[in-house]
Parts: sequence; structure tokens; C-alpha cells
Amino acid sequence: MGFISDHFLLETETARYFYKKHAAAMPILDYHCHLSPQDLAENRQFSNLFEIWLQGDHYKWRAMRANGIQERYCTGDAEPYQKFLAWAETVPRTLRNPLYHWVHLELKRYFGIDELLDEHSAPVIWQRANERLMDEDMSARGILERFQVMAVCTTDDPADSLEHHQQIQQSGFATRVFPAFRPDRALRTGDPASFNGWIEKLSHTANVEIARFVDFLAALKQRHDSFHRHGCRLSDHGLDHCYAEACTEAEASAAFTKIRSGHSLSSEEAVRFASYMMVFFGHLDSEKGWTKQLHLGAFRNANGRMLNGHGRDTGFDSIGDWPQVESLGRYLDSLDRAGALPKMIVYNANPSDNYTFAAMIGNFQDGKIAGKIQLGSAWWFLDQKDGMEQQLNALSNCGLLSRFVGMVTDSRSFMSYPRHEYFRRILCNLIGNEVERGELPDHEDLVGNMISRICYQNAAEYLCLPMAHKAVEVPAISNGHGLPIRGAESPLAKRMEEGT
Repeated sequence: MGFISDHFLLETETARYFYKKHAAAMPILDYHCHLSPQDLAENRQFSNLFEIWLQGDHYKWRAMRANGIQERYCTGDAEPYQKFLAWAETVPRTLRNPLYHWVHLELKRYFGIDELLDEHSAPVIWQRANERLMDEDMSARGILERFQVMAVCTTDDPADSLEHHQQIQQSGFATRVFPAFRPDRALRTGDPASFNGWIEKLSHTANVEIARFVDFLAALKQRHDSFHRHGCRLSDHGLDHCYAEACTEAEASAAFTKIRSGHSLSSEEAVRFASYMMVFFGHLDSEKGWTKQLHLGAFRNANGRMLNGHGRDTGFDSIGDWPQVESLGRYLDSLDRAGALPKMIVYNANPSDNYTFAAMIGNFQDGKIAGKIQLGSAWWFLDQKDGMEQQLNALSNCGLLSRFVGMVTDSRSFMSYPRHEYFRRILCNLIGNEVERGELPDHEDLVGNMISRICYQNAAEYLCLPMAHKAVEVPAISNGHGLPIRGAESPLAKRMEEGT
């Protein structure tokens, strides 16, 4: 039996039953990822294992650097096969890093490969995988269909034309692919030249001449409207922390004029300008019924030399350690007081923020929309077994796990869909073990259907994406008078008796 067995991460019979009956076959709604819309529009067929697995994967690059692998095998000019061999040499050194789990889940689920990857197995695995990549169901679209991905929300700048999204929507592709509105560059005022260059691109895409601050807001609203017409129902912000300082429109306008003239803002001006913009974006999302995502707490671009040499998103980001909850609370409160608080998913990069975030969002549930403010799934460095369990526990203890909208890939790779399986196994193991210990009721309709809803249906109902096929038959959580999971007449007992 290979490393990735049917019982992988599932410690008890109840956990295994929950996973097989209530989680494994559920479809996927990947509402936050960084997949390339162009790859999907063109239905890219990947030439080799490097292209689909290593290209652009900063998780792997960090591990390779830590293993003493030279940069030319990460982001440099080495040949694809040589980069793959360098990665294969690193994999045995990743034991107890989540990469070891992900690597072997991906090899198993995409290629049917059970062998452990190392420098000895690498040549055969490279050949077998490359042969399999030629098959139709291993194209960009084929992969999404194969893993039952009902919908994907990519991450798109307001200045993007969305031409690839339009191509996808006109192609008849069964999986729905929607943009998500990511206006981070509207807040990135530290470099006036870069900011003004982006303004010119935004002006061109929106067909709005941006001379004044009101023009800037009009262009952003025009793009927000265009995203909505393309099916977008989510925005997203990647911030070190929430910006929640008081700022009038006159102050924001003065800051905009200053930076448009090529002058740098003071740190106070930059924070106030960003605060004004975040309230503006909150109002736009609320008006359209969108869900806003806040990714908070990443310490980005820590290594200036490597940033200058290799650019952003190449593996030199970390967990930030800023005070978070006060500014988050002030931001939520400012929108709530204005009657403009949209549905929101708040992700934390620092595990110390699990409970502060989980408790804070409970202050802004409105009694109208179930789970209106969500504690997002374990993100980035927390996207692993320990991090997922901590997030699930904090959410359970401070809120309603039964309303959780579940997992996302947050990935640039088409090889990342087993992360949903990884999460589902961890969820079922956590819940199944508690049932066996008597900490949760031994009733399948109460507990099992909660698991099914977390895996898919909660997100489908919450996000309101324009999908014709979003509904999946998942019974509502009952009052607990259902079949026992482990009793003498239970489905699990029968399966165990039958040896299945």
C-alpha cells in the first residue's frame, strides 16, 4: 500500500466513514485562487511536470533554498528537467513540512503514482507524468472537470481587461470561471511612479480620463460594474493590516493630487488615503451584494535584495506580527454604522490572530444573513494540518462551524486541487474523533450533513455566484433524531461487519 492510502489522515473508523460518505465526493467551489485566466481561456496543455508543478511555486522554491539548492534551479535559467531533479532531491528533506503531504497527494491523484519522490525515483516519475500530461483530461480545463470544480474565482486587478474571462464565458466551458476584484494597487502609494503608471492603465481600461480624485473613483466604479457584469461577486484585499483611520474626501483628494504630481505621501497621508479607499470599496461591495475578502497579516518582500532581483511573489514573504484586531474592528464598525457592511471573509496569516478575529467577527453578525462575517480558512503558512485544526477550533469555539464556507486553494497551480481533499480529511478526522470520544452526538444526519455543507453547499449559498448548477442535495441539519453513526444498526456498523 502506498503512502497515500484510503485512511490517510483519518485515525478512526468514524472519521473514515464521514470522509467517504459525506466529504470525498462533494464538488469543489474554489472561490479564491490565483489561476491564470489566460491558461483557462486557451485550455493550456502543459508540456511537462515542471510547467504544471514547479513553475511559479514559491512554496517549493523556499524549501529548495533551505536545502541549499542554488537559485538558478528555482527562479533561474536551469533547464526544466534539472529544476525538477533539484526539487526531487529536496522532497525527502521536507518530512513533516506540508509539502511532503501535498507532493504525494498530487502525484497520486493526478498521475496514479504511489512511489515516494526522491532523486532515485525522479527519472521514472518525470517520464510517467509527462506521458499522462498529454491526455485531454490533463489540460487546464480538463483538470477542473476531473476534480468536479463547479466554479473558480480568479484574482484580477481592476485595470485588467477581463478579455480572457470573456473568452471562457463564451466557450461553453462547464466549470464557471469568474473574476474577483483585487484593487490592492489603488492603495499602493509608496512609489509615485509605479502608482501613476497603474493609473494610466486603469484610465485606458475604464475609458475614463483620470485627472482628479473624483475621476479615479469613477474609473474604479466603472471597473467594479464591469466585473459584476462578468459574474464577479467577490472582492479581495491583501493587506498587512486593516486601514481604518478617519479621512475626509477632501483629505483623500489632496493626497491623490499630491501623488499624481509625482510627490511622495507622508506615512500618515498614505494610511488615511488607504483608509478612505477601503471604505469606498466597502460601499461598492455592499451595494452589489458582493462578498469582501480581507487577507491580513502577511509580511511581504522581507528580502530587499531578492525582491530587486526576482520580483514579487517569489518566496520572500513571511508572517507579520502587527496588532490587528483593533483596526479590523474599527473598519467593520465604520461600514456597519454607514449601513454598508458587506458579507465578509477575514483571513489571518498569524495564528495568534485566530481567536481575536473569530471573536471580533461575532460582533458584526446581523441576524439576517447566516454566517455573514466569516473566519476564512487557514491561509498561506497556516495551510497545513496544525493550522487548519487551530482555525477550525477557534471558529467552533467562538462562532458557528456549521456555517463555515470551507476551503480554498489560494494557489497559482492547477496541481493544487487535492488541497480540498487534504482539508476534508482533516475536518472529518477532527469531527470523527470527537464523535468517538463522545464529545459530539452519534447521529449521522446532524453531524455528517454539517460536514457535507462545509465542503460545498455553504459556500454555494453564501456567495450567490451566477451559477445554474450550484445546488447539491445536502439535507438541512436536523434536530439530531437521525440514525446513529456507530450503533448496532448504524450504517458504519454494517459496513464494518461487511468488511468494507
